[in-house]
Amino acid sequence: MNGRPEYESESGKKTRNNSRFRLFAVIFGLLAAIVLGRYAFVMFNPPSPDKINPPRPFRERGSIMDRNGRTLALQTRLGNVTVWKPDVRNPVAVSRELAPILRMTSDEILERIDASRADFLYLKKQVEQPEIREIEAAMEGGELSGIGIEHITGRIYPEGRIAGQIVGFVGDEYNGLGGIEYAFEKELAPEDSNGGQVILTIDANVQYILEDIGRRLYTEHQAEAVMLMAMDPRNGEILGSASLPDFDPNDIRSSDAKSRMDRPAIWAYEPGSVFKVYSLAALMDSWGSNENPVFFCNGHYERITGRGERIVINCLASHGRVTARDIIAYSCNAGAAYASDHVDIPGFYDSLRAFGFGSRTGAGNPGETAGILNGTDRWSERSKPTIAIGQEISVSALQMLQAATAIANDGVLVPPKIVSRIVSWNGKTVRNYESGPARRILSAETARNMRSYMVDVTSEAGTGWRASVGDLSLAVKTGTAQVPDARTGRYSETDYIASCIALLPAESPSLVLYLVIVRPKGEYLGGRIAAPPVREAAEALADYLGILRGRNVQVDHPGNIVLPPIDIPRIDTWLPDFTGYSKRQILPLLLRDDLVIEMEGDGWVRRQYPPPGTPLQRGMVIRLELE
Repeated sequence: MNGRPEYESESGKKTRNNSRFRLFAVIFGLLAAIVLGRYAFVMFNPPSPDKINPPRPFRERGSIMDRNGRTLALQTRLGNVTVWKPDVRNPVAVSRELAPILRMTSDEILERIDASRADFLYLKKQVEQPEIREIEAAMEGGELSGIGIEHITGRIYPEGRIAGQIVGFVGDEYNGLGGIEYAFEKELAPEDSNGGQVILTIDANVQYILEDIGRRLYTEHQAEAVMLMAMDPRNGEILGSASLPDFDPNDIRSSDAKSRMDRPAIWAYEPGSVFKVYSLAALMDSWGSNENPVFFCNGHYERITGRGERIVINCLASHGRVTARDIIAYSCNAGAAYASDHVDIPGFYDSLRAFGFGSRTGAGNPGETAGILNGTDRWSERSKPTIAIGQEISVSALQMLQAATAIANDGVLVPPKIVSRIVSWNGKTVRNYESGPARRILSAETARNMRSYMVDVTSEAGTGWRASVGDLSLAVKTGTAQVPDARTGRYSETDYIASCIALLPAESPSLVLYLVIVRPKGEYLGGRIAAPPVREAAEALADYLGILRGRNVQVDHPGNIVLPPIDIPRIDTWLPDFTGYSKRQILPLLLRDDLVIEMEGDGWVRRQYPPPGTPLQRGMVIRLELE
């Protein structure tokens, strides 16, 4: 029968199955040979651990220092305390052992462990080395089963709250989130090398004095905030900038947005009568040297506009006939308002812009405010006299300091700066920061006259007599500003800002002080509550900075005093004697990755452990106690 058979024989089926089996066997054999060959290659040629897990290069984040080399932010070694719940045999015993070390209660530790749904959890992060070593010692004794240590690098702020808002802080990944830490992230933590050091113009000692005074005022007057700043007007360097409330960047989780705010740079407010120094100086410059107009104050300024609108600005008293000197000495609102009638709107606006109002100073904070100085197209007929007394304009404390430099420097304005220079990890200066270009905005005569008027403010008849320092001449202006009510648009009858500015010594100023007390409770007049602490700051800083005064006798001598540099002893085989070395001298030791350096206290090394002569070992912990 022709054609294809309708069925297949048993022998044919077997032949076909055998062929498939042989094909599968060959393929399986080839795969097995490849796997075994690869296994043998790996066994005899193991890959480098670096190729399995490429190491992430360690980059040291640079330090932040004050003008004298005092460390304000520093990289260090920390540890995260971890828990592996399956291995915790006795949670109660573990919690009791850890509680005093971690400064937590036993209940807090137990609650944290119980609350975690995962077997692994972090009990506490960023624990410092002394506590880590205590925990490790207990772990070796078998008392902390299930507890582990994850070693990390961290950021510490040795001076705590000192200049906290300026220095800023870092996040969990040690990237800058505020202040200089944020603004100079690329310099402090570059991708291709260790970070550089950011050197500030701040003097930690000046900062301490200002913060101490500011903290007392903040508490005493139950204020919303206090700002107290010090600046060298000759070069624009900010020597200190206190802002209360403040925070400790070592404990960022206990802070809030209000305490972290660098208020002198980013908060805008109406300055009140202190602003008369700048508005009147601008008006005086427009009058010419031979003009000294006289105005009459009967307790208020009054003018009827062309549209029949009546403008009234009240004064604290009826001062009678007043000149520019009297307007400053008595803080006469009416006189300042009448004086503003002697200049046109464009000229007045341009003069205020020349002082820097309405523009950022560029001192270093990326969040700095420009304040509010409306364009003249938005001015009403009331704007000019109102701005002349420090209302209808918003400024920052930094802008007020910047404007003061023109009065201090015989008419030359110098922009402020808070960063001095950047130094690379190997000690080379990468960049020097200079203040913005100085520019003349007033005649020298106007600036000198204004300082003379401000000296009269400290006389018995002046509003700032409480700021007077017997053997040191101060050019002063006080202010009391009503705070606008955001809901009604009117000025509050209960909320005020008290302020005081001082230039010293008045003849040739080398220091500007500016104090602002926001919403004090009780007494609120600037002459009463702001002038006395400015005097206190002037007394303390004149002595510290060596400003010439009656009781500070200065002696000229032709010789030079040269102090030989003191180097840290070489650390190689044996541990040297660190006794007598200063904290600043031994700070470079913290950069070594083969030793763990622990310092307690400030000043000079008085005790060390291990003692001198101990054989050096990698990873050795060296404890230095300073006094």
